[in-house]
Amino acid sequence: MALDPVTTTPPLLDVRGLDVFFHGSNGPIQAVRGLDLTLQRGETLALVGESGCGKSTTALALLRLLAPGAVLRGNIHFDGRDILALSPAQLREVRGREIAMIFQEPMTSLNPVHTIGAQIEETLRRHEKLSALAARKRAIELLDLVRIPEPHQRIDDHPHHLSGGQRQRVMIAMAVACKPRLLVADEPSTALDVTIQAQILELLDGLRRELDMALLLITHDLGLVAQWADRVAVMYGGEKVEEAPTSKLFAAPAHAYTRGLLGASLHAGSSLHYADARLPEIQTRLNPVTGVRDFALHVPVPSSTVRALPVRAAAGEPLLSVQALRTDYPKRGGGVLHAVDGVSFDIRAGETVGLVGESGCGKSTLSRTLLRLVNPASGRIVFDGTDIASLSEKALKPWRRRVQMVFQDPYASLNPRRSVFDIIESVLKVHGVSDRAERRNRIAAILERVGLPADAGRRFPNEFSGGQRQRIGIARALVLRPSLVVLDEPVSALDVSVQAQILNLLVELKEDFGLSYLFISHDLSVVRYIADRVMVMNKGQIVETGSHRDIWDRPQHPYTRSLIAAVPGGEQRKAA
Repeated sequence: MALDPVTTTPPLLDVRGLDVFFHGSNGPIQAVRGLDLTLQRGETLALVGESGCGKSTTALALLRLLAPGAVLRGNIHFDGRDILALSPAQLREVRGREIAMIFQEPMTSLNPVHTIGAQIEETLRRHEKLSALAARKRAIELLDLVRIPEPHQRIDDHPHHLSGGQRQRVMIAMAVACKPRLLVADEPSTALDVTIQAQILELLDGLRRELDMALLLITHDLGLVAQWADRVAVMYGGEKVEEAPTSKLFAAPAHAYTRGLLGASLHAGSSLHYADARLPEIQTRLNPVTGVRDFALHVPVPSSTVRALPVRAAAGEPLLSVQALRTDYPKRGGGVLHAVDGVSFDIRAGETVGLVGESGCGKSTLSRTLLRLVNPASGRIVFDGTDIASLSEKALKPWRRRVQMVFQDPYASLNPRRSVFDIIESVLKVHGVSDRAERRNRIAAILERVGLPADAGRRFPNEFSGGQRQRIGIARALVLRPSLVVLDEPVSALDVSVQAQILNLLVELKEDFGLSYLFISHDLSVVRYIADRVMVMNKGQIVETGSHRDIWDRPQHPYTRSLIAAVPGGEQRKAA
């Protein structure tokens, strides 16, 4: 990017000494402490840190969108105006017109009962005073600007008619409708496919340059930061612990926490594989003398020597053999969609097979078919010598305990009204473990093995962090002692340091329990670390299979090459 970070021009955004307090049951909770930030016109500043560090609270504070009762202290000046001193009417004029925001989850941010056109038009008519006809025309132009295909037709679609990437584009269209001078993007590409992610960030960067707009990019993806940001501010525990130009921060991070984030991250350029070493994990402790929190990187030592598994697992029959599998869905208006179209592959005992591909390619349908949650139209699913594709539900039940699943969202997949003990115990009951003492012992053992505290069984899902909830999901899957575990995006919503802990845990559990994994992810860097072999899926078919090294270093299929090319390129920055 062409921006010179050394400038005498007054900043567009100037935040000084920002404190944010919320009311808690035991008194006020300080979410942001003494934060200083500046942002120039045309500049991209990345705000990074783990969940709960204050990133999103800071973003919402800039627009005074925090919950009622929140207390803000300090100064937020935008183009010389004191945001904290504006009246509600003045604030409404700033929101959307001068400062706009893209929220993390477009499906919950868009109104499901209104068309996407109506929602964009509302912004235009509110701030630009356009007629209904003029607003519709401009909305179509904006949809075209963010590369929504056939905008004249899609303008009348509702949000559920669009893919995740398309919904995010609609959010961007709404945000830039009035050509704001500051755009706040809160995790704009989380959970998006790597190719869509690249398109979204390229689009934002193009709009930044075209509109001379400042961009505050909030993300936990350090690969994106390296590629797109001019400067980086790192937050921990509500405080800014480091700020530097991007190239300097990645080359020579000054703060121990920043070094920990970079060390634990599988950002672009990392070729680490679990057979070579474990991922570094960030450890923190409060110094009892100074009262300051210390940070250190810890690299777990494997309990046993790990060898590359394709060699070790080459002999004998595969644990799972999928042959010409096809799964169909009826199309709206008639016809059939071949969601899984003639797929064949093997998974051997002790092997981790990664499955990558864009949304809609058939990954999730394939996983549900393997678990017989969806019935195949044709083909065979031979598990340990038995074709389970043709079994009745009654005959299938004994096999279900041997194939378990860990879901993407650890909160949505856990019943919030039941304790952790009850959640896991119900699995054992369903599968015929009738002895209460045995159930209690198995639950205690598996909770300890996945690294949860001794009292975890008595607590409820909302009392745990995201990483701990994912450990609960893993415990629930492993308590039945399965042979094969299907992991559907198990770390996509987790912070960098927590992601490293979960990946290390999965490797250890595979070794301890002799597991095989089908690891589904849109994050190619994660798959590169965890998988022995990788399958690439496109339009319902497996288009390429190879070792984790061959897929990255010598991709054969054009689609695979396009996926690899879309991964954020580390130090290689996009030219402004």
